[in-house]
Amino acid sequence: MRVLIFGREGKVGAVLMQALAAAGHDVRGVEAGEPLDLEGIDAAVDFTTPTAVLGNATATLAAGVPCVIGTTGLGDDDLAQLDRQARETTTQCFVAANFALGAVLMMRFAAEASRSFPRAEIIELHADTKLDAPSGTAKATAAGMGGDVTIHSVRLPGLIAHQEVILGGLGETLTIRHDTTSREAFVPGVLLALDRVRGLPHGLTVGLDALL
Repeated sequence: MRVLIFGREGKVGAVLMQALAAAGHDVRGVEAGEPLDLEGIDAAVDFTTPTAVLGNATATLAAGVPCVIGTTGLGDDDLAQLDRQARETTTQCFVAANFALGAVLMMRFAAEASRSFPRAEIIELHADTKLDAPSGTAKATAAGMGGDVTIHSVRLPGLIAHQEVILGGLGETLTIRHDTTSREAFVPGVLLALDRVRGLPHGLTVGLDALL
């Protein structure tokens, strides 16, 4: 598959450039300010910034190229716009808050546990270079637990991506935690999304859980 990566020099983009090529994909990359050439591209992957992702995805979908988005910070209106545009251009747009398989399982376990505990809070910890807070993973986790969950955000150097869900009940607590120790953790999820994206319904699909 011929894949274009938006943000090829970013922390995740640089990892994906090597990993996707090693997996047999023909990989090209583009950075902000460079000419965008989508000729012959089978799918695009975006790991950029909240201010850049919508424009990148809009251009990609306008060319009829499926888009896989790992950048967080898109609002409900942005997602609705992408869904509408993907339907109009009869192509696919896939968005996931987290491409680490363990993080998807953490969200699933937290949703199940929330049905048995009266209270819960989320602590999400990321590198100080992450621009949005709370993280997309934390917001998706809270939504899966019913939405009424307090989220605490930590931004510090030395971190990558970490999240704890702490549930409390009478005389006990339960902690569900996921740690990303390397950005290579996102590679299997991105490969899965690229493998499946062209077979998804036209429009927007949200969450890696939809592919598992």
